[in-house]
Amino acid sequence: MIPITPSDAPGAEPVIQRDVTHYMRPGTLHLSALPPLSLYVHLPWCLKKCPYCDFNSHEQPNELPEQRYLDAVVADLESALPLIWGRGVHSIFIGGGTPSLFAPQSIDRLLADIRARLRLEADCEVTLEANPGTFEKDRFRAYRDAGVTRLSIGVQSFNDDHLKALGRVHDRAQALAAVEEAAKAFDTFNLDIMYALPGQSLAQLDQDLDTALQFAPPHISIYHLTIEPNTYFAKYPPTVPEEDEAYSMLDRVTERVGEAGLERYEVSAYARANHRCRHNLNYWQFGDYLGIGAGAHSKLSFAHRVLRQVRLRDPRRYMEQALIGRPLAQEDEVARADLPFEFMLNALRLRNGFGLRDFTERTGLPLTAIEAALQEAERKGLIERDFARVRPTQRGFDFLSDLQALFLSNPT
Repeated sequence: MIPITPSDAPGAEPVIQRDVTHYMRPGTLHLSALPPLSLYVHLPWCLKKCPYCDFNSHEQPNELPEQRYLDAVVADLESALPLIWGRGVHSIFIGGGTPSLFAPQSIDRLLADIRARLRLEADCEVTLEANPGTFEKDRFRAYRDAGVTRLSIGVQSFNDDHLKALGRVHDRAQALAAVEEAAKAFDTFNLDIMYALPGQSLAQLDQDLDTALQFAPPHISIYHLTIEPNTYFAKYPPTVPEEDEAYSMLDRVTERVGEAGLERYEVSAYARANHRCRHNLNYWQFGDYLGIGAGAHSKLSFAHRVLRQVRLRDPRRYMEQALIGRPLAQEDEVARADLPFEFMLNALRLRNGFGLRDFTERTGLPLTAIEAALQEAERKGLIERDFARVRPTQRGFDFLSDLQALFLSNPT
Protein backbone atom coordinates (compact mmCIF):
# COMPACT_ATOMS: atom_id res chain seq x y z
CA MET A 1 0.00 0.00 0.00
CA ILE A 2 1.31 3.46 -0.88
CA PRO A 3 1.83 5.42 2.35
CA ILE A 4 -0.57 8.29 2.87
CA THR A 5 0.38 11.19 5.14
CA PRO A 6 -2.83 12.35 6.79
CA SER A 7 -3.51 16.01 7.53
CA ASP A 8 -3.61 15.35 11.26
CA ALA A 9 -1.73 18.32 12.66
CA PRO A 10 -3.01 19.71 15.97
CA GLY A 11 -5.98 21.93 15.29
CA ALA A 12 -6.56 20.65 11.74
CA GLU A 13 -10.19 20.02 10.89
CA PRO A 14 -11.24 16.39 10.42
CA VAL A 15 -12.46 15.41 6.96
CA ILE A 16 -16.22 15.08 6.70
CA GLN A 17 -17.29 11.81 5.09
CA ARG A 18 -19.60 12.40 2.14
CA ASP A 19 -22.98 10.81 1.62
CA VAL A 20 -22.70 7.35 0.05
CA THR A 21 -24.37 8.56 -3.16
CA HIS A 22 -21.21 10.61 -3.83
CA TYR A 23 -19.18 7.40 -4.15
CA MET A 24 -21.80 5.70 -6.31
CA ARG A 25 -21.82 8.35 -9.05
CA PRO A 26 -20.47 7.53 -12.54
CA GLY A 27 -16.70 7.59 -13.08
CA THR A 28 -13.89 6.44 -15.37
CA LEU A 29 -13.45 2.97 -13.82
CA HIS A 30 -15.74 -0.01 -14.37
CA LEU A 31 -15.44 -2.68 -11.66
CA SER A 32 -17.52 -5.70 -12.62
CA ALA A 33 -17.49 -7.11 -9.07
CA LEU A 34 -16.43 -5.97 -5.62
CA PRO A 35 -13.51 -7.82 -4.00
CA PRO A 36 -13.66 -9.57 -0.61
CA LEU A 37 -13.93 -7.24 2.39
CA SER A 38 -11.85 -7.37 5.58
CA LEU A 39 -12.02 -5.32 8.76
CA TYR A 40 -8.94 -3.92 10.50
CA VAL A 41 -9.19 -2.56 14.06
CA HIS A 42 -6.26 -0.53 15.42
CA LEU A 43 -5.58 -0.48 19.17
CA PRO A 44 -2.74 2.05 19.42
CA TRP A 45 -1.08 1.63 22.81
CA CYS A 46 2.09 -0.26 23.79
CA LEU A 47 3.96 -0.79 27.04
CA LYS A 48 6.90 0.99 25.39
CA LYS A 49 7.65 2.30 21.90
CA CYS A 50 10.24 0.09 20.17
CA PRO A 51 13.16 2.00 18.60
CA TYR A 52 12.58 0.50 15.12
CA CYS A 53 8.79 0.97 15.04
CA ASP A 54 7.18 3.48 12.68
CA PHE A 55 3.60 2.29 13.25
CA ASN A 56 1.01 4.55 14.87
CA SER A 57 1.75 3.32 18.40
CA HIS A 58 1.90 5.24 21.68
CA GLU A 59 3.11 4.38 25.17
CA GLN A 60 0.08 3.61 27.29
CA PRO A 61 -1.17 6.21 29.78
CA ASN A 62 -1.36 5.42 33.49
CA GLU A 63 -4.91 4.24 33.01
CA LEU A 64 -5.76 2.66 29.67
CA PRO A 65 -9.09 4.12 28.43
CA GLU A 66 -10.30 0.78 27.11
CA GLN A 67 -14.04 1.37 27.23
CA ARG A 68 -13.98 4.94 25.90
CA TYR A 69 -11.70 3.87 23.07
CA LEU A 70 -14.00 0.97 22.19
CA ASP A 71 -16.97 3.37 22.28
CA ALA A 72 -15.09 5.50 19.72
CA VAL A 73 -14.21 2.50 17.53
CA VAL A 74 -17.85 1.38 17.45
CA ALA A 75 -18.99 4.93 16.59
CA ASP A 76 -16.34 4.95 13.85
CA LEU A 77 -17.70 1.67 12.48
CA GLU A 78 -21.26 2.96 12.53
CA SER A 79 -20.29 6.09 10.59
CA ALA A 80 -18.68 3.87 7.91
CA LEU A 81 -21.50 1.35 7.56
CA PRO A 82 -23.19 3.08 4.58
CA LEU A 83 -19.98 2.54 2.56
CA ILE A 84 -20.04 -1.25 3.02
CA TRP A 85 -23.74 -1.90 3.48
CA GLY A 86 -24.76 -5.46 2.62
CA ARG A 87 -21.20 -6.75 2.18
CA GLY A 88 -19.95 -9.75 4.17
CA VAL A 89 -16.68 -9.63 6.11
CA HIS A 90 -14.33 -12.58 5.65
CA SER A 91 -11.56 -11.61 8.10
CA ILE A 92 -10.92 -9.32 11.07
CA PHE A 93 -7.48 -8.26 12.22
CA ILE A 94 -6.99 -6.52 15.58
CA GLY A 95 -3.58 -4.87 15.38
CA GLY A 96 -1.57 -2.15 17.04
CA GLY A 97 0.16 -1.11 19.12
CA THR A 98 -0.25 -4.03 21.43
CA PRO A 99 -3.86 -5.26 21.35
CA SER A 100 -3.13 -7.82 24.08
CA LEU A 101 -2.93 -4.89 26.51
CA PHE A 102 -6.73 -4.89 26.28
CA ALA A 103 -8.46 -7.27 28.65
CA PRO A 104 -10.13 -10.36 27.14
CA GLN A 105 -13.47 -8.94 28.32
CA SER A 106 -12.83 -5.83 26.19
CA ILE A 107 -11.97 -7.92 23.12
CA ASP A 108 -15.15 -9.93 23.75
CA ARG A 109 -17.15 -6.69 23.84
CA LEU A 110 -15.45 -5.39 20.68
CA LEU A 111 -16.20 -8.54 18.69
CA ALA A 112 -19.79 -8.63 19.95
CA ASP A 113 -20.30 -5.03 18.85
CA ILE A 114 -18.83 -5.85 15.43
CA ARG A 115 -21.06 -8.92 15.01
CA ALA A 116 -24.11 -6.83 15.85
CA ARG A 117 -23.34 -4.43 12.98
CA LEU A 118 -21.70 -6.51 10.25
CA ARG A 119 -22.43 -9.78 8.51
CA LEU A 120 -19.45 -12.03 9.19
CA GLU A 121 -18.81 -15.00 6.91
CA ALA A 122 -19.30 -18.36 8.62
CA ASP A 123 -15.56 -19.09 8.52
CA CYS A 124 -14.46 -15.54 9.32
CA GLU A 125 -10.82 -15.43 10.48
CA VAL A 126 -10.30 -13.27 13.58
CA THR A 127 -6.65 -12.44 14.34
CA LEU A 128 -5.28 -10.67 17.41
CA GLU A 129 -1.71 -9.40 17.71
CA ALA A 130 -0.11 -10.27 21.05
CA ASN A 131 3.11 -9.28 22.80
CA PRO A 132 4.82 -11.83 25.08
CA GLY A 133 5.37 -8.94 27.51
CA THR A 134 1.63 -8.89 28.20
CA PHE A 135 1.38 -12.66 28.63
CA GLU A 136 -0.49 -14.10 31.61
CA LYS A 137 -1.53 -17.71 32.08
CA ASP A 138 -4.95 -18.44 30.54
CA ARG A 139 -5.09 -14.98 28.90
CA PHE A 140 -4.75 -16.44 25.42
CA ARG A 141 -7.51 -18.97 26.08
CA ALA A 142 -9.74 -16.10 27.19
CA TYR A 143 -9.11 -14.35 23.86
CA ARG A 144 -10.03 -17.56 22.07
CA ASP A 145 -13.25 -17.79 24.08
CA ALA A 146 -14.03 -14.19 23.09
CA GLY A 147 -13.99 -15.21 19.44
CA VAL A 148 -10.36 -14.79 18.35
CA THR A 149 -9.44 -17.67 16.02
CA ARG A 150 -5.79 -16.81 15.31
CA LEU A 151 -3.04 -15.26 17.42
CA SER A 152 -0.03 -13.41 15.96
CA ILE A 153 2.78 -13.25 18.51
CA GLY A 154 5.46 -10.59 18.17
CA VAL A 155 8.41 -12.66 19.40
CA GLN A 156 11.06 -11.04 17.11
CA SER A 157 13.86 -13.08 18.76
CA PHE A 158 14.46 -15.65 21.49
CA ASN A 159 17.87 -14.16 22.29
CA ASP A 160 17.88 -11.88 25.35
CA ASP A 161 20.69 -9.68 24.01
CA HIS A 162 18.88 -9.11 20.73
CA LEU A 163 15.57 -8.48 22.47
CA LYS A 164 17.27 -5.84 24.58
CA ALA A 165 18.85 -4.25 21.50
CA LEU A 166 15.41 -4.10 19.88
CA GLY A 167 13.92 -2.43 22.94
CA ARG A 168 11.43 -5.23 23.49
CA VAL A 169 9.68 -5.42 26.86
CA HIS A 170 9.79 -9.22 27.03
CA ASP A 171 12.65 -11.68 27.48
CA ARG A 172 13.35 -15.18 26.19
CA ALA A 173 11.49 -16.90 29.03
CA GLN A 174 8.34 -14.85 28.42
CA ALA A 175 8.55 -15.52 24.68
CA LEU A 176 8.82 -19.27 25.25
CA ALA A 177 5.88 -19.26 27.68
CA ALA A 178 3.72 -17.22 25.30
CA VAL A 179 4.38 -19.45 22.28
CA GLU A 180 3.81 -22.59 24.32
CA GLU A 181 0.45 -21.27 25.52
CA ALA A 182 -0.57 -20.14 22.01
CA ALA A 183 0.20 -23.60 20.63
CA LYS A 184 -2.12 -25.12 23.25
CA ALA A 185 -4.90 -22.52 22.99
CA PHE A 186 -5.20 -22.04 19.20
CA ASP A 187 -5.53 -24.31 16.20
CA THR A 188 -3.55 -21.78 14.19
CA PHE A 189 -1.14 -19.03 15.20
CA ASN A 190 1.68 -16.95 13.77
CA LEU A 191 5.16 -16.14 15.04
CA ASP A 192 6.75 -12.83 14.05
CA ILE A 193 10.54 -13.19 13.84
CA MET A 194 13.13 -10.59 12.74
CA TYR A 195 16.59 -11.14 11.29
CA ALA A 196 19.65 -8.98 10.48
CA LEU A 197 19.48 -7.70 14.05
CA PRO A 198 22.18 -5.57 15.72
CA GLY A 199 25.16 -7.87 16.36
CA GLN A 200 23.36 -10.98 15.06
CA SER A 201 25.38 -13.80 13.50
CA LEU A 202 24.17 -16.54 11.20
CA ALA A 203 24.66 -19.04 14.03
CA GLN A 204 22.46 -16.95 16.32
CA LEU A 205 19.76 -16.80 13.65
CA ASP A 206 19.94 -20.59 13.47
CA GLN A 207 19.38 -20.72 17.24
CA ASP A 208 16.27 -18.52 16.90
CA LEU A 209 14.97 -20.77 14.13
CA ASP A 210 15.70 -23.91 16.18
CA THR A 211 13.65 -22.49 19.05
CA ALA A 212 10.78 -21.29 16.87
CA LEU A 213 10.49 -24.52 14.91
CA GLN A 214 10.44 -26.72 18.01
CA PHE A 215 6.86 -25.47 18.55
CA ALA A 216 5.85 -26.60 15.03
CA PRO A 217 4.21 -23.24 14.27
CA PRO A 218 1.69 -23.37 11.42
CA HIS A 219 2.75 -19.90 10.23
CA ILE A 220 5.87 -17.74 10.56
CA SER A 221 6.32 -14.16 9.39
CA ILE A 222 10.01 -13.29 9.09
CA TYR A 223 11.10 -9.69 8.55
CA HIS A 224 14.41 -8.04 7.80
CA LEU A 225 15.05 -5.30 10.39
CA THR A 226 14.82 -2.05 8.46
CA ILE A 227 15.71 1.42 9.71
CA GLU A 228 12.59 3.50 9.12
CA PRO A 229 12.50 7.32 9.03
CA ASN A 230 11.33 9.13 12.17
CA THR A 231 12.30 6.31 14.52
CA TYR A 232 14.89 6.17 17.29
CA PHE A 233 17.01 3.85 15.15
CA ALA A 234 16.94 6.42 12.32
CA LYS A 235 18.43 8.98 14.69
CA TYR A 236 20.83 6.55 16.36
CA PRO A 237 21.47 3.75 13.83
CA PRO A 238 22.64 0.43 15.30
CA THR A 239 25.34 -1.68 13.68
CA VAL A 240 23.58 -4.40 11.71
CA PRO A 241 24.87 -7.21 9.45
CA GLU A 242 26.16 -6.25 6.00
CA GLU A 243 23.79 -6.66 3.04
CA ASP A 244 25.46 -9.85 1.77
CA GLU A 245 25.22 -11.44 5.21
CA ALA A 246 21.56 -10.39 5.47
CA TYR A 247 20.88 -12.13 2.13
CA SER A 248 22.59 -15.25 3.47
CA MET A 249 20.34 -15.06 6.52
CA LEU A 250 17.23 -14.90 4.35
CA ASP A 251 18.44 -17.89 2.33
CA ARG A 252 18.97 -19.79 5.59
CA VAL A 253 15.49 -18.87 6.81
CA THR A 254 13.84 -20.06 3.61
CA GLU A 255 15.84 -23.30 3.61
CA ARG A 256 15.24 -24.13 7.28
CA VAL A 257 11.58 -23.19 7.35
CA GLY A 258 10.95 -25.06 4.09
CA GLU A 259 12.56 -28.21 5.53
CA ALA A 260 10.14 -27.89 8.45
CA GLY A 261 7.17 -28.09 6.07
CA LEU A 262 6.25 -24.42 5.73
CA GLU A 263 5.89 -22.98 2.23
CA ARG A 264 7.02 -19.45 1.39
CA TYR A 265 3.83 -18.06 -0.12
CA GLU A 266 4.68 -14.36 0.24
CA VAL A 267 7.95 -12.42 0.49
CA SER A 268 7.93 -12.51 4.31
CA ALA A 269 5.36 -15.23 5.08
CA TYR A 270 5.71 -19.01 5.44
CA ALA A 271 2.84 -21.37 6.23
CA ARG A 272 1.75 -24.97 6.41
CA ALA A 273 -1.14 -26.10 4.21
CA ASN A 274 -4.43 -24.34 5.13
CA HIS A 275 -2.73 -21.95 7.56
CA ARG A 276 -2.07 -18.93 5.34
CA CYS A 277 -3.19 -15.63 6.83
CA ARG A 278 -6.43 -14.89 4.99
CA HIS A 279 -6.50 -11.28 6.16
CA ASN A 280 -3.05 -10.46 4.80
CA LEU A 281 -3.78 -12.40 1.61
CA ASN A 282 -6.71 -10.07 1.05
CA TYR A 283 -4.34 -7.07 1.23
CA TRP A 284 -1.89 -8.68 -1.19
CA GLN A 285 -4.67 -9.65 -3.60
CA PHE A 286 -5.89 -6.04 -3.65
CA GLY A 287 -9.03 -6.82 -1.72
CA ASP A 288 -11.00 -4.23 0.23
CA TYR A 289 -10.55 -3.41 3.90
CA LEU A 290 -12.25 -1.03 6.27
CA GLY A 291 -9.79 0.26 8.87
CA ILE A 292 -11.18 1.68 12.11
CA GLY A 293 -9.28 3.02 15.11
CA ALA A 294 -6.61 5.71 15.48
CA GLY A 295 -4.53 6.09 12.30
CA ALA A 296 -6.17 3.12 10.53
CA HIS A 297 -6.18 3.00 6.71
CA SER A 298 -9.06 1.85 4.49
CA LYS A 299 -9.29 0.82 0.85
CA LEU A 300 -12.87 0.51 -0.43
CA SER A 301 -14.12 -0.21 -3.94
CA PHE A 302 -17.25 1.02 -5.66
CA ALA A 303 -18.55 0.43 -9.17
CA HIS A 304 -16.61 3.36 -10.65
CA ARG A 305 -13.84 4.25 -8.17
CA VAL A 306 -11.44 3.02 -5.47
CA LEU A 307 -11.36 5.06 -2.27
CA ARG A 308 -8.67 5.38 0.40
CA GLN A 309 -9.24 6.80 3.87
CA VAL A 310 -7.04 7.49 6.89
CA ARG A 311 -8.34 7.94 10.44
CA LEU A 312 -7.01 10.59 12.83
CA ARG A 313 -3.73 9.35 14.34
CA ASP A 314 -3.64 10.85 17.83
CA PRO A 315 -5.66 8.52 20.12
CA ARG A 316 -7.08 11.32 22.28
CA ARG A 317 -8.20 13.39 19.29
CA TYR A 318 -9.43 10.30 17.49
CA MET A 319 -11.68 9.41 20.43
CA GLU A 320 -13.08 12.93 20.64
CA GLN A 321 -13.90 13.12 16.94
CA ALA A 322 -14.98 9.52 16.31
CA LEU A 323 -17.55 9.80 19.08
CA ILE A 324 -19.23 12.62 17.15
CA GLY A 325 -18.96 10.81 13.80
CA ARG A 326 -15.86 12.60 12.43
CA PRO A 327 -12.95 10.09 12.59
CA LEU A 328 -11.35 10.86 9.20
CA ALA A 329 -8.07 12.71 8.69
CA GLN A 330 -7.91 12.14 4.93
CA GLU A 331 -9.94 10.71 2.08
CA ASP A 332 -8.87 10.34 -1.57
CA GLU A 333 -9.88 8.49 -4.68
CA VAL A 334 -7.02 6.46 -6.15
CA ALA A 335 -6.06 8.07 -9.46
CA ARG A 336 -6.60 5.86 -12.51
CA ALA A 337 -2.91 6.20 -13.44
CA ASP A 338 -1.83 5.00 -9.97
CA LEU A 339 -3.91 1.82 -9.89
CA PRO A 340 -1.48 -0.46 -11.77
CA PHE A 341 1.35 0.33 -9.32
CA GLU A 342 -0.92 0.03 -6.27
CA PHE A 343 -2.11 -3.37 -7.47
CA MET A 344 1.40 -4.62 -8.28
CA LEU A 345 2.87 -3.31 -5.03
CA ASN A 346 0.73 -5.95 -3.33
CA ALA A 347 0.16 -8.75 -5.82
CA LEU A 348 3.80 -9.25 -6.82
CA ARG A 349 4.68 -10.04 -3.19
CA LEU A 350 2.91 -13.37 -3.65
CA ARG A 351 4.87 -16.43 -4.75
CA ASN A 352 1.97 -17.46 -7.00
CA GLY A 353 1.50 -13.96 -8.40
CA PHE A 354 -1.91 -12.89 -9.65
CA GLY A 355 -4.56 -13.79 -12.17
CA LEU A 356 -5.02 -11.42 -15.10
CA ARG A 357 -8.76 -11.52 -14.50
CA ASP A 358 -8.18 -10.35 -10.91
CA PHE A 359 -6.31 -7.32 -12.21
CA THR A 360 -9.18 -6.22 -14.43
CA GLU A 361 -11.84 -6.97 -11.80
CA ARG A 362 -10.10 -5.18 -8.95
CA THR A 363 -8.78 -2.12 -10.77
CA GLY A 364 -11.49 -1.67 -13.41
CA LEU A 365 -8.72 -1.26 -15.99
CA PRO A 366 -8.03 -3.17 -19.22
CA LEU A 367 -4.97 -5.41 -19.49
CA THR A 368 -3.50 -2.96 -21.98
CA ALA A 369 -2.81 -0.71 -18.98
CA ILE A 370 0.00 -3.06 -17.87
CA GLU A 371 1.03 -4.86 -21.05
CA ALA A 372 4.09 -2.71 -21.78
CA ALA A 373 5.38 -3.09 -18.21
CA LEU A 374 4.72 -6.85 -18.28
CA GLN A 375 6.74 -7.16 -21.47
CA GLU A 376 9.64 -5.25 -19.91
CA ALA A 377 9.48 -7.35 -16.72
CA GLU A 378 9.46 -10.54 -18.78
CA ARG A 379 12.41 -9.31 -20.88
CA LYS A 380 14.39 -8.72 -17.67
CA GLY A 381 13.56 -12.17 -16.33
CA LEU A 382 11.55 -10.79 -13.40
CA ILE A 383 8.25 -12.52 -14.19
CA GLU A 384 6.88 -15.55 -16.00
CA ARG A 385 3.35 -15.60 -17.39
CA ASP A 386 0.80 -17.46 -19.43
CA PHE A 387 -2.64 -16.55 -20.76
CA ALA A 388 -4.15 -16.52 -17.25
CA ARG A 389 -1.49 -15.73 -14.62
CA VAL A 390 1.63 -13.67 -13.87
CA ARG A 391 4.21 -14.91 -11.36
CA PRO A 392 7.45 -13.34 -10.12
CA THR A 393 10.52 -15.44 -10.91
CA GLN A 394 13.12 -16.07 -8.23
CA ARG A 395 15.00 -13.11 -9.68
CA GLY A 396 11.81 -11.06 -9.48
CA PHE A 397 11.45 -12.01 -5.81
CA ASP A 398 15.08 -11.05 -5.14
CA PHE A 399 14.66 -7.68 -6.90
CA LEU A 400 11.05 -7.05 -5.96
CA SER A 401 11.33 -3.25 -5.70
CA ASP A 402 12.77 -3.07 -9.22
CA LEU A 403 9.93 -5.24 -10.50
CA GLN A 404 7.22 -3.19 -8.79
CA ALA A 405 8.75 0.08 -10.02
CA LEU A 406 8.17 -0.95 -13.65
CA PHE A 407 4.46 -0.29 -13.08
CA LEU A 408 4.83 3.28 -11.82
CA SER A 409 2.96 5.96 -13.75
CA ASN A 410 1.73 3.67 -16.51
CA PRO A 411 -0.50 5.44 -19.00
CA THR A 412 -4.11 4.20 -18.75
